[in-house]
Amino acid sequence: METTNNSFQREFLLLGFSDQPQLERILFVIILTFYVLNLLGNSAIILVSYLDPKLHTPMYFFLSNLSCVDICFTTSVAPQLLVTMNKKDKSMSYGGCVAQLYVAMGLGSSECILLAVMAYDRYAAVCRPLHYTTIMHPQLCASLAGIAWFSGLVTSLIQCSLTVQLPLCGHRKLDHIFCEVPVLIKLACVDTTFNEAELFVASVVFLIVPVSLILVSYGFITQAVLRIKSAAGRRKAFGTCSSHLVVVIIFYGTIIFMYLQPAKSSSKNQGKFVSLFYTIVTPLLNPIIYTLRNKDVKGALKTLVMGNALGSEKL
Repeated sequence: METTNNSFQREFLLLGFSDQPQLERILFVIILTFYVLNLLGNSAIILVSYLDPKLHTPMYFFLSNLSCVDICFTTSVAPQLLVTMNKKDKSMSYGGCVAQLYVAMGLGSSECILLAVMAYDRYAAVCRPLHYTTIMHPQLCASLAGIAWFSGLVTSLIQCSLTVQLPLCGHRKLDHIFCEVPVLIKLACVDTTFNEAELFVASVVFLIVPVSLILVSYGFITQAVLRIKSAAGRRKAFGTCSSHLVVVIIFYGTIIFMYLQPAKSSSKNQGKFVSLFYTIVTPLLNPIIYTLRNKDVKGALKTLVMGNALGSEKL
């Protein structure tokens, strides 16, 4: 029995959308395109934030961290998913699944905290403009970013360690797009009440609490903006914050749907598409929203491109 159980645990079958071959082929092209654009867009944000002195501000420091998280988060899911979708054998090693579980959970949790930190930064910029540089000093910014990364690591170690200890009794078919905690809890052959309760508590801490803080921050921001007499000033303030709010709504909306419900309640296809959205689609929205709606980033990108073009001509 022990040998049989170990042989089952050596690999999983990551089914994904294999029951719909035509949809799987279409999704393969879409996911590959989104992944490449995600790498290019987020890398561009990190590059211009580092090279342009005008962007050496707390906002772009946190934005660079968010872009880094998004690149790593999508990379923890997309390549394996593309490989699995492109072959008949849907197998994935047990070690690969566990590694993906830890990495994706940690990065996703870090992004939850980082978005809340960015909301606080916007609150300080709009509501306390005269004291902004004093409040958001470099040491505080580094500490807040460090807390976001470290909290993701801690919750991943706790949550995933509890999940991988669940006996699967030979079950190895994962009807999902990647190895995720709620999916593995469904696969367990024992009572998972404790794991579901622990997942719910972690979800409240990393989803509900940050969302609440973000909404409170934007409540204060809205009040401050409405007090601005200049219409141009109001538009600029709303434009600065609206891009962050769009990312927040889309990211938290989809991930809350996945995690804040009983582990055995959501339909399989529904869960797949929701997970696909917050792991593949949402990370691409970050560079699109921040570059298309932000004059500073667009200006830095133009300067960088023109500088490279002039350098090439001289050579």
